[in-house]
Amino acid sequence: MSSSSTDLRGEDFLLGSAVNALREMPGGGAVFVTSRRGEYTRFAGQRIHQPQAIDEVQLMANAFGPGGQARVATSRLQAARWAGAEAAELARTMRTSSAVPPPLAPPAQVQGVTQTWHDSSRAFDAGTRGALAGLALAAAARVGAIANGMFSSVVTELAVANTAGLRRYVRATEVSLSILVRKGAGSGFRADLGRDARALGPELMIEEALRDALATENPQEVAAGTFDVVLGPLAVGDMLSFFHALGFSGDDLRNGSGAVARRRGEMVAAPEVCVRDDANDPTGLPIPFDFEGVDKARVAMLDRGRVADAVTDLATARALGVGSSGHAHIGREQAPGPIPANLIMEPGTASEADLIRGIERGVYISRFHYTRMIDPEKSSFTGVTRDASFRIQDGKLGEALKQSRFSEEVFGVLARVDGLGRNLVSQPLMNVWNGSASAPAIRVRGFHLGFR
Repeated sequence: MSSSSTDLRGEDFLLGSAVNALREMPGGGAVFVTSRRGEYTRFAGQRIHQPQAIDEVQLMANAFGPGGQARVATSRLQAARWAGAEAAELARTMRTSSAVPPPLAPPAQVQGVTQTWHDSSRAFDAGTRGALAGLALAAAARVGAIANGMFSSVVTELAVANTAGLRRYVRATEVSLSILVRKGAGSGFRADLGRDARALGPELMIEEALRDALATENPQEVAAGTFDVVLGPLAVGDMLSFFHALGFSGDDLRNGSGAVARRRGEMVAAPEVCVRDDANDPTGLPIPFDFEGVDKARVAMLDRGRVADAVTDLATARALGVGSSGHAHIGREQAPGPIPANLIMEPGTASEADLIRGIERGVYISRFHYTRMIDPEKSSFTGVTRDASFRIQDGKLGEALKQSRFSEEVFGVLARVDGLGRNLVSQPLMNVWNGSASAPAIRVRGFHLGFR
């Protein structure tokens, strides 16, 4: 991609900015710098509209003092020295009752990690994205439907440095695709993302979204009840997004709350269900190390249906007497802490058609909308089905169904799984830097639709 809007800032510049901040931190500390440059092609109706180039950068300095630590962030890399000095002064004047100097990652031996940079994704430029948008718009127009969506290409960089001598840098490509097609009361939606554009299939996504919109043009009401269901990959990925809230974080483990602290080793899902956080897998949006410069380890969260481990950062790892799993994170409007970032449910061998054939009477649900956690201890959540939903009759898709409210339990749903699809689809994790959840379709016995 030749456009300057997605050019790299570069290792020397970003690490240089981090080091500039460190020079102003005599008491010690750590700095990370993130850069994200992206181009976005949006389309709706019969035209491409609101094309955007977004350029974001942040430097965060974490300085240590005799009474505690302090963080200062800036979006101007020219202000790196100011951020370091400001953080150091705040740390110097802080007075806490039990200040313990936070641990620092030592200089790292860079391990072999999943490739994060792909020229195929750099080639997913404005011309390519525009041609795909035109293909979607034309296909929808031919049958009287309306298509809208967004295709994007992004380059991400992360640099981490500390006063123990750590210096780390990574660059990563990203391609994201989403398309919604509407006709009458019907709609079809597809989305996927990843580091390598070659692993995504935009033409097939357009075709499938259009097919679902046509097939759901006249949806029927579905009476409240309990059904055997097939949940599409986007619906399953939505459930994975709650794992942080369910207690798979070192903070919860340290506090004695949540699944890992209270239910480690307990069978909460079907034996086929394995969920892991794995930045060494090319699926989703892997980044090999965290904001503290620690290599991300593979963390089994559900291991053959049993509650396994939590992700940690340096602080929670020290409190727990273990090594950091490399999941330090600071999100917008969030306190620093470890968080799952590259969630993957291991796939099975079935096609969605195979899963559907295993249901005599039931419902197919493509995705959820407006999902909210009700009670993390019970893993209960609520939401609404959205876009393509169908009645299943004798192992085949039947009439289209209107959206329906539901309330369920994440672990309850996963405990009733008896089939896993073979294809993974990825979606972003809200408020998690380069976070993604990747999941297959699943077949579930006894999913309740409607108000209880």
